[in-house]
Amino acid sequence: MQWLSTAEFSAAVSNAGGLGIMTALSCASGDELRSEIRKCKSLTDKPFGVNVSMLPVVTFTEIYDEYFTIVADERVKVVETSGRNPEQYLPILKKAGVKVIHKVPAVRFAKKAEAVGADAVTIVGVECGGHPGMDEVTSLILVPKAAESLKVPLIAGGGFCDGKGLVAALALGAEAILMGTRFMATQECAIHKNFKDWMVKAEETDTMLVERSIKNAARVRRNKAAEEVLELEKGGAGINELFPLIAGKVGREAYLSGELEKGVIACGQTVGRIRNILTIKELIQEIMSEAEGIIKNLPKKL
Repeated sequence: MQWLSTAEFSAAVSNAGGLGIMTALSCASGDELRSEIRKCKSLTDKPFGVNVSMLPVVTFTEIYDEYFTIVADERVKVVETSGRNPEQYLPILKKAGVKVIHKVPAVRFAKKAEAVGADAVTIVGVECGGHPGMDEVTSLILVPKAAESLKVPLIAGGGFCDGKGLVAALALGAEAILMGTRFMATQECAIHKNFKDWMVKAEETDTMLVERSIKNAARVRRNKAAEEVLELEKGGAGINELFPLIAGKVGREAYLSGELEKGVIACGQTVGRIRNILTIKELIQEIMSEAEGIIKNLPKKL
């Protein structure tokens, strides 16, 4: 949820009983990230986290060094890492009492995260919006396999949007679920109304995978820009040719302007199950109520 998971949004999730996670890469500088963290602290007295997605490019190392130093300095309760192995940053984070959740798309990476000292692991299936890895394995397979392999707490991501999904994740061995696409369709989310209107009418087939040719697979909304990316990839285009269409800033413009055919827009298959725009509080209450009802009635179905 880059560009969307702001201090205000994250605080709203935490205040409603979830764990709101801000995105560090939404900030233009370390100073802006520190300011956003402090703003979030002013809006909630509940735990919240900061996501740091680490691109596999060495030139970005300085930025990550600064981000993690700020997270540690500000004593943020949780950091969610993804992309590169976070091992080099664990000492500074653990010294500051920060819990580290590493997000992965495959069980082999989950095992590695546990081995280097992550406090918990999130595993995402190919259904998820954003980057689901290259293996194209569903959450239904990944979650129980990871649960059987790990001792640290497991969070399930990809395809989860309601109480049914929460109960299913618990049954598969996870302790919690991660949601991105579903939270985009909430009243507090800053994404343009045009996008929200599209989401409540969309089907699960209205997303697609792009960027596989550059080994950075991304699930996005099926639109003109995404189809163009796919055609360029089929023609052998490299990162320089694809960048004008896949750059994060282009997606941000689409998110906020409502120009739905402009830029690739991260979106998971669970969009096919979203039929209303609730407040964050209403959404979390609905999920918990539905899950409790399902669990209560399970004995009648056995």
